[in-house]
Amino acid sequence: MLPAPNYESRDRRFGASERTCTDARARRSADVKFGTRRRFRGSTFPERKHDRVPAFQRFDLDGESDLPVVTDQEMKRRWAAFHGDMRRMSGKWWQRVLGQLLGEDTLRYRVARRLGRPLLQFLRRLRASQHNEPTKATAQFAGAPLADGDSEVFPINYSPKTSIRFINLASYEVSTEDVTTVVIDEQQAASVAIDAANQALAATTASWIFLCDTTSSDEARATALLALFNHATIEDDVVFADETGPNIFAPIFKFSSVPPHTLLSYNLVGRPALLRVATLRKIRGFDSDAGWAFEHDAYLRLREADAIFRHVNLVLPAARPDISFERRHVDADTCRVTEKALARRGWPGSVKPGRVPGLSSWKLDAPSPQPSIDVIIPTRDRIDLVRNCIEALENKTTYQNWDVILLDNDSIEPESLEYFANSKYRVVPCPGPFNYAKIVNRGVEHSKADFVVTLNNDTILMTPDWLERMVSLAALPDVGVVGACLLDQYGRREHEGIVISPYPQHFRTDSNYPHLDQYSRSTRDVAAVTGAVQMARREFWNSLGGMDERLAVTMNDVDLCLRAQSDTRYVIYTPDVQLIHHVSSSRGTLDPLEDRNRFIRRWDIFGTFKDPFFPEALLLLGETMFYLPR
Repeated sequence: MLPAPNYESRDRRFGASERTCTDARARRSADVKFGTRRRFRGSTFPERKHDRVPAFQRFDLDGESDLPVVTDQEMKRRWAAFHGDMRRMSGKWWQRVLGQLLGEDTLRYRVARRLGRPLLQFLRRLRASQHNEPTKATAQFAGAPLADGDSEVFPINYSPKTSIRFINLASYEVSTEDVTTVVIDEQQAASVAIDAANQALAATTASWIFLCDTTSSDEARATALLALFNHATIEDDVVFADETGPNIFAPIFKFSSVPPHTLLSYNLVGRPALLRVATLRKIRGFDSDAGWAFEHDAYLRLREADAIFRHVNLVLPAARPDISFERRHVDADTCRVTEKALARRGWPGSVKPGRVPGLSSWKLDAPSPQPSIDVIIPTRDRIDLVRNCIEALENKTTYQNWDVILLDNDSIEPESLEYFANSKYRVVPCPGPFNYAKIVNRGVEHSKADFVVTLNNDTILMTPDWLERMVSLAALPDVGVVGACLLDQYGRREHEGIVISPYPQHFRTDSNYPHLDQYSRSTRDVAAVTGAVQMARREFWNSLGGMDERLAVTMNDVDLCLRAQSDTRYVIYTPDVQLIHHVSSSRGTLDPLEDRNRFIRRWDIFGTFKDPFFPEALLLLGETMFYLPR
């Protein structure tokens, strides 16, 4: 087992404040408070508010100032710990050896870094020059066939024996007499299983129903039940855990929240699960018409009823059998329950099977009449990029009510000036030192459109109905920002949302998440999306004050997304909109440490921050994903 990272976040719970739901809390005891501990069924459990989208806590608002939450010395320690963990856990052998020889913040480390940086930069340029391949991104479009990943181990350090070590049955001093076990047999007709579950629900006098699989042993069921029940609180309605799945070496990892848009895509709760009887009865139990997606349907309706979900960060047995992940068994039923959920919300759209079994690919109809959209493109010269970007928009975009605003940051080349002078689009001068946030904010100020899209000048559109797909999501009342899938110039996935575990990084299934599953291919809620392609309602953008111009170069897009979620909105990533992104071709690799440190202080990164939309048990260091429950 690999050593644990030594920065603070390995041991600390998600410290952000969480939104409240008065209807759900009214059902519970008035004296329950977040952070207290109460006796329940023979053991103590931490009480918490429910897991609605977190209003991420800021640490820089005391006196409306930027007083740091940590000292400069502490900031250096956190960075050193993070980079040390990356070298130790995911670096190459020579990086680990050099790291041990040089230390993390020593004089010899600083000297070696200063002398070695020019050599490393030269080697990177040399390697990049050898990749003059033609663009292959079209081969990566959503309809391309996918490789079979059933035999892979994910993450690389996971093993069933390792996961068992985290299940401490000796500490579970609870009685499970107040639980009725419902065993699901998926070899029989779905109607039979649903009727049996509903009969058990109607007849039981217990407080909880425990859903598990018939193929599991009595010992496995007892283990899962004890682990779940030990973590249940008097506030919870559903308690669930990670599960083994069809490949025991690549389990199904889940996250601390149950966000509504991800839940539309697939059954992210699964089994084993504890469901509160009273709450399940309020939604009239399981739907007999839902087929083998009846549990997914129940979780969707429970989520709509403001039920409180709790995730247990353990891989537990007695979960769903292999057959429940087969297309012929679950796809049609999954699409049907997603269609019903969209209808209940009043969201017109269509649903079809996704790219992996049990996944719904849902597409909403664009608002009618079409709202106006301004595509905001910053640039300084590089008209070659701008021309390619705009030509792709003009040739492929099927949406009608859109326009472009070009933001000129002190372009000086004659070709650029001529292009701006003859452009049919608005050109807004943005003079001064490069400040991406300030430039984009100026562009939004000149927009009168209903929605705005920030778009890098080094992108090339691939999806013709991109604006229809994005605005249909951005127009939802609970959505703040929408992002898309970016492929680099060689066809590799460069951005599929941003995860913060423990530091903001682009999620990429072609590199740091080399695993095909429902999560990676779903339309889902995420912590953030890149500003290279970012859509928001203009009025909502303005209500946030736009991007923080003190984050001049980097982290301004992630910061905007986190602040957007502090205003009761979600950030959504859609894999169905794809663009080619010629990474760092317009501004190079500007990456000021000042911006990053301001962002870290603001959101207490490496400290209490925890991404509620990424599996709790996974840790991303460099290009490698690790299993590390914490």
